[in-house]
Amino acid sequence: EVAVVVVGTNSDTETEGRDRRSLALPGAQRALIEAVAAVNPNTVVVLNTGAAIDCERTEGVAATIQMWFPGQEAGNALADVLFGDADPGGRLPVTFPRRIEDTPAHTGWPGEHGTVHYGEGVFMGYRWFDARRIEPRFAFGHGASYTTFELGAVAVTATGEGATFGIEVPVTNTGARAGTTVVQCYVHDVESSIPRPEQELRAFAKVALAPGQTETVRMELTSRAFATWDPIGDDWRVEPGAFEVRVGLSSRDIRSAAEVGVDAAAEPPGR
Repeated sequence: EVAVVVVGTNSDTETEGRDRRSLALPGAQRALIEAVAAVNPNTVVVLNTGAAIDCERTEGVAATIQMWFPGQEAGNALADVLFGDADPGGRLPVTFPRRIEDTPAHTGWPGEHGTVHYGEGVFMGYRWFDARRIEPRFAFGHGASYTTFELGAVAVTATGEGATFGIEVPVTNTGARAGTTVVQCYVHDVESSIPRPEQELRAFAKVALAPGQTETVRMELTSRAFATWDPIGDDWRVEPGAFEVRVGLSSRDIRSAAEVGVDAAAEPPGR
């Protein structure tokens, strides 16, 4: 009825000791996924890797699970998720690109004369994809559940001098079973004097809800959430002006936003 295909990498292809030359699954694992999915549409692909890989051949399968080298309890944990005894509550801490050429590291690799220059600056990870309007295969913060969630309008309230704000957003489980989700809060500087990412994750909160249950998720943004590094002053600095507070379920799934004003008195603490 269901085929479960477990594929992945190991220390032969994934290590901190050298750069990876490809995002492809090693060996004939891609062909294995294609062959099984061709005869069974109810195929679940389990990725046992420690980093992003090429997921092109997983788009036509029923489900994909990312395991992240979970250790000796991997089998029990995977069984709990596959049989629905546990809701898959994790969210991606990295971006899965559609191709290796979309990644910021590709622009500087392999470098010259044995030296690699990492030239992406502050545009690391999802910030690179946002700045260049590149569509990822799976966005930073992405994750699924066995139920569905609806986010209401975000409310932002100043709770102190300068730039300390309370964030509140109602979250409703709109599905038929209990589940978990992670509400993510990103900050966008409307007008900056120096290059800044389109948005930056500044707060997040995990919530578990029963079917039909609604809960108000609360987060806090301090002045550091609006700060950027000043290379001239060699310290963190908040530029006064308008900022947009964005709330969603991934960096590419923003559900609600509100604009706030930050004044010059919002200088963050030093490093």
